[in-house]
Order: sequence, then C-alpha cells, then structure tokens
Amino acid sequence: MQNLKWGEYDLEAYTFQIEPQQAKTRIDVFLTTNCPEISRSYVQKLIEEGLVTVNGQPTKANYKLRVADEVTIEIPPAEELMVEPEDIPLDIYYEDKDVIVVNKPRGMVVHPAEGNTSGTLVNALLYHCKDLSGINGVLRPGIVHRLDKDTSGLIMVAKNDQAHHALAQQLKDRTVTRRYLALVHHRIKEEQGTINAPIGRDPRDRQKMAVIERNSKAAVTHFQVMERFADYTLIECRLETGRTHQIRVHMAYIGYPLVGDLKYGPKKPHFNLDGQLLHARVLGFQHPTTGQYLEFSSPLPEVFQQVLEQLKA
Repeated sequence: MQNLKWGEYDLEAYTFQIEPQQAKTRIDVFLTTNCPEISRSYVQKLIEEGLVTVNGQPTKANYKLRVADEVTIEIPPAEELMVEPEDIPLDIYYEDKDVIVVNKPRGMVVHPAEGNTSGTLVNALLYHCKDLSGINGVLRPGIVHRLDKDTSGLIMVAKNDQAHHALAQQLKDRTVTRRYLALVHHRIKEEQGTINAPIGRDPRDRQKMAVIERNSKAAVTHFQVMERFADYTLIECRLETGRTHQIRVHMAYIGYPLVGDLKYGPKKPHFNLDGQLLHARVLGFQHPTTGQYLEFSSPLPEVFQQVLEQLKA
C-alpha cells in the first residue's frame, strides 16, 4: 500500500502483480476478493472513475487479467455523507471506540440504497455513533458485512478504518464465528451436512443469486438439525463464507427452502410471513485492537418464536 495525491486529498493505493493462477479472472472479482473491506459495486464505481488501472492504463470491470499485469486500485477518502442520522432505537450488545455490535430487528435494511435513504441501520448508527469507518463509501459507512432486510440478529460495525480492515480480513480468513437459526420446509433426515457450492448472480434474474459455476465465488454452509416438525425442520447454519443470500440459496438448492422466503421458496406465504425465518444468533470475532476473542448471542425474535410455538402445539 502507498499514499498518493488526488487533488488536495490523500489516496490509499494498492498494487498487485498478477500470478498465473489469477489470470483470466475478471478484474472487479479479483479486487473484491483481495480487498475484502470494499464491495464489488464500490470497486466497479472506482473503475468507472478511472481509479483502477492495469499497467498504468484505465480499465473496464469485465477485463480478464493476464499474467504479470500490474493492477493498481486507488481508494479516495470518504465523501461527505448524504445520509441523514435518524433517532432510531438500537439494541446494542457491545460498543467501544473501534467496534459496535447490534442486534438488527427483522424488517430493517442495513444500509441505504438509491431511492431509499432513511430508516436503515446506517441512519440509526450515524445518529448514535457520529464516527464510522468510511471505507465502503458514502452509503455504507462502517458496514463490514450485511444481513438481509428480513434476517434478524447480530451484526458488527467498524467505527474507524483500522478496525474495518482488521474485521474484513477476519471475514476473508474465515475466522469469524457466524451461526444462524433457520426454519426450512420439509423434514431433513440427516443430522447434519455441508453445502459446498459456488454462488453468483442468477443469469435469468439479476435480482436473485444462484448456485452457478461461472462468475461465482466459493460458498460453504454447514448445517445441523435442531428440531423436526411434521413438514418443517429447525436448523442451525454455520457460515464459512458470506455470500449474498448464502443460506437462502444453499438450502433451496438442496430442496429445503427457508419458510417465508418468497424469492427462493414457495410463492405462497406460510404463517402469514412476509420474509424468511432466519436469525443471526451467534457472532464471534477477535477484537481489532486488543486481539481478544469476543462472542455474543441473541434470542429469537418474537415472530420466529411464535411460529415455533405454533408448530409445537
């Protein structure tokens, strides 16, 4: 890494020399993998702005790397936030000067998107914290990993860039503990299993993800049966990787879609749900400054608990 100048601002710059095993990879995929603290969409934005070069020349997101290419990505400082802080209550499980762990409610979006800049976890965090890392750009300050809108549970957020780098590296190294509870359709006969299947954008529906070989990333989900019902199974999932919609896609792929998941499961709502029953129950990581291992757990949200009680009745 080196520091460069961009106008009157300092830039962080990373340079990579492409090795044989990295050749033929799309440059946006390569940079997302090797700079885990920034999202693929943000990488593509930097490419469009000319802040990614190959052998000193601007490039395109779909450029396929060649052996010995020199790739440089320059990350500008965070822009002034256009997202307004909002006084939204937060269920905080841990907080210090580097990191905050929040129990996100079901139905809350993690970060703003175009046309939806209010009511999100980021809006609430900006009001509460005042200081969040700027690595992921204007709309995603502090966000190291995400939970889907209707997935409840624990999420860690970085309050400065150093903490962001450290936590993102742990995610890349697969050392973060992430265990989820999910209710799925049908009875799973096995006590446990592992799904090792790559996930990428569904070529037939860009709003969905799918198990697919091309333009995908490795994805590994371990599951264990917790309780069986007449035509449902409560499972605990442990993530090695954190791909978009990973548990939802993987469980649907093996024939056990999540209850309430209209995107990947039955189109008819069950239990009058408007979203999947998936809860990030356990989160553990090494503190980015002290190195101490921290682990937290949160109870099931009321709607999830009510469905289980209905099945047990």
